[in-house]
Amino acid sequence: MLRFICPICNLPADETELTPGGEAHIQRKGPGSSDSEFYEYLFERKNPLGIHFERWLHSYGCGKWFHAARCTKTMEVFGTYKAQEVKPPRHIIDNIKKKRPNWKNE
Repeated sequence: MLRFICPICNLPADETELTPGGEAHIQRKGPGSSDSEFYEYLFERKNPLGIHFERWLHSYGCGKWFHAARCTKTMEVFGTYKAQEVKPPRHIIDNIKKKRPNWKNE
């Protein structure tokens, strides 16, 4: 079972208290986008076997969205951070690289 520390309320939460929100850091497409750009935004998501940045809602806790970095292969959680961050913070990247020295953030 996945366990996260919510970065908003600082409480531990397992996945039964959370709602997954898919891939984090997606560039939103607005009304001026082409049909293909909007299609990509809606349907073309990464689903890697390895390190992935995701959105989670602390549904049965503070009710706030946050981001998490985890490995989809091993289910290891590298850390969480507020959803307002536009890219993973340095301490999360450092934590990943400490355990996966060859990993590259693409």
